[in-house]
Amino acid sequence: MKKEDFYDASSLQKKKLNIGDKVRFLNSVGGGRITAFHGKDQVLVEDENGFDVPVLISECVVVGEADRRMESKEPEPYVPPVKTIPKDVAVQQEIKTPKPADYTFQETPQGERLNVNLVFLPVEPQAFMQTPFETYLVNESNYFLFVNYMSCKNNSWTSRYHGIIEPDTKIFIEEFEKSDLSELEHICVQMIAFKDGKSYSLKNALSVELRLDTVKFYKLHCFTKNNFFDEDALVMPLVANDTPEKQMLVSATDIQEAMYGRKKEVRRMPQPAVKAPKQGNNIIEIDLHINQLMETTSGMNNADMLNYQISKFHEVMKANSGKKGQKIVFIHGKGEGVLRTALEKELKTTYKRQCRFQDASFREYGYGATMVVIN
Repeated sequence: MKKEDFYDASSLQKKKLNIGDKVRFLNSVGGGRITAFHGKDQVLVEDENGFDVPVLISECVVVGEADRRMESKEPEPYVPPVKTIPKDVAVQQEIKTPKPADYTFQETPQGERLNVNLVFLPVEPQAFMQTPFETYLVNESNYFLFVNYMSCKNNSWTSRYHGIIEPDTKIFIEEFEKSDLSELEHICVQMIAFKDGKSYSLKNALSVELRLDTVKFYKLHCFTKNNFFDEDALVMPLVANDTPEKQMLVSATDIQEAMYGRKKEVRRMPQPAVKAPKQGNNIIEIDLHINQLMETTSGMNNADMLNYQISKFHEVMKANSGKKGQKIVFIHGKGEGVLRTALEKELKTTYKRQCRFQDASFREYGYGATMVVIN
């Protein structure tokens, strides 16, 4: 090779090198970082010990990203390909998030009033005593509904379902066993009605709180033909023509106010003799027969009267909580056993750790009373 060719090659190689480049030696072990050019065909390379070593340009190879990964065995990072879409095409390909307004249906004049039902359906009607049940919410209106379905136990609420129900739609909420009925005795459904993308009449937010009669889940005849399912079902109206169902739970304050007001109105009228609770031998007797608790039951159905009797039971239990050894006899009568069953259920759940109970003296009360002893 001629000298001129050597310098041309060196000059070409020199152009590819820059001060600060990391290089390795082509025909010998070692390498470093270029600190300066030395003449036409050499560079000064600072080795690992900090010494500047003159090296021919032709003997230097720049260490690039690929060389470093090969030496450290570092895997190549994955860089996803970038796809460029023209603006006009991007607008056409935009994915829209489904909205309630995307749902179309034929509105009806009667659908402008809210009608909402809670429906319970046996899974296996042929095995009614063992079957689980399904819960549905039925929206018979032109409105979407924000819904929160809750149950209460020991004064603590649990949300069992929340979401949006479309107009004129029934939606599955949950499936439960009969062993779960104790958790469903006190339920509440909150609702907010709206339409999307169109004007509508403002509806007040609704909160319907009910006491579920769990005894009906043991009676096949309580499940009847209905407009929502081919199978027989237990239908509980929540809202009828924009009016929420009457609250079946009566607070102690409402009872007190109602009784106080009633007492003032009829204080001059003949009143039935109401037995006061007897106290003797450390025993308190409470007669829960409805005619002993109220002057009149006009306008009340069986569920209303049962709720009132249970509220009186709770009132007495709370008044005597902490009185260790206190004996209370609740006289409920025999009848169909509905009140007795309701009392025992409360004693086994709400007051499980606060008391013990047994049948009261047969000689004094027959089979119609239960004795509670406060722990």
